[in-house]
Amino acid sequence: MVTTGAIIHGKGDFLAYNEEEHPVALQLGGSNPADLATCAKLAAERGYDEVNLNVGCPSDRVQNGRFGACLMAEPDLVAECVAAMREVADIPVTVKTRIGIDDQDSYEFLTKFVSTVSEKGGVDQFTIHARKAWLSGLSLKRTERSHR
Repeated sequence: MVTTGAIIHGKGDFLAYNEEEHPVALQLGGSNPADLATCAKLAAERGYDEVNLNVGCPSDRVQNGRFGACLMAEPDLVAECVAAMREVADIPVTVKTRIGIDDQDSYEFLTKFVSTVSEKGGVDQFTIHARKAWLSGLSLKRTERSHR
């Protein structure tokens, strides 16, 4: 995942890849429709086969930037982001998400999210990470240490 800020304002080429990697997708982190559209357009111009919006990462840093899994609580915004990307890019726009966030993990919650983003945004495909994201109460560092 590359943030829209890194692509737009960063130093370095965050869009570089080797031709042998095709098919290749660019996974974006962000929540500003205009910035996501700018990055999706750049991805299409650079030959990416797909652009993916990450709505699955639960890290604190990602939440502080208002992207990743916390966007599951804002399906209308995600739909707006997807629509903005689709408007400028002639490659598939996909969304990676979880089955839910915190205690919002019912089938109804997920289907409402998918329906909203699909109907209002026109997403080409969803990838569902088949577990929920805990946005509060878990430490990734603590979890990683316990699995060593």
